[in-house]
Amino acid sequence: MIKPHWQKIITEQQSQDYYCQLQVEIANQRAQGIPIFPQEQDVFRAFEFHDLADIKVVILGQDPYHGMVGNTPQAHGLAFSVPFSPENGKVKIPPSLVNIYKELVTDIDGFDTPEHGNLTHWAEQGVLLLNTVLTVQQGKAHSHAKLGWERFTDTIIEQVNRQHRGCVFILWGAHAQKKGRGIDADKHLVLNGPHPSPLSAYRGFFGCQHFSKTNAWLKSKKLASIKW
Repeated sequence: MIKPHWQKIITEQQSQDYYCQLQVEIANQRAQGIPIFPQEQDVFRAFEFHDLADIKVVILGQDPYHGMVGNTPQAHGLAFSVPFSPENGKVKIPPSLVNIYKELVTDIDGFDTPEHGNLTHWAEQGVLLLNTVLTVQQGKAHSHAKLGWERFTDTIIEQVNRQHRGCVFILWGAHAQKKGRGIDADKHLVLNGPHPSPLSAYRGFFGCQHFSKTNAWLKSKKLASIKW
């Protein structure tokens, strides 16, 4: 269930024209039989774990994974994360997450690389795994870009920036950094770096130490660190 403060923000957006047009377009595509990921019940999954005031970290992705593993969509509503597959026990770890795990091995003492890519345990600790765009057509990356989701997620980031007492924003790649340009760096810790995709990870993502820097900042605020 979506947490109350998030629900209030979402409900306010749902009453606006841009959001109604967005939903009409997605509903039309579903009616035409076009597979849309994640499944409807998972679109707002990132908002089900902790309410706005209890978020510790925001990690900003782009759009959901657009592939399938067997009958299981890779996307399940959490940026960079893939679900466990009922058929296979796990879904293959995407390349960007493989690189995230590689960085964690060098950055966090004692980190053991999981055999799966499900990051629900991060969300349960207060990490908001937010994609810029919340839906996508199967097999067509960025197919729902510019439908209106960007305005919605701009509002989410703006609300966290304005209403939260202070959290960590992790912005990987030019897209995320542009999206987070208005974040108050005096109140929040803003960590910028290259995207962890294979195309850019070697340009400075490896060695960025964003995970240990996040935990050090949380500790300085007398908050529990994230068990990555």
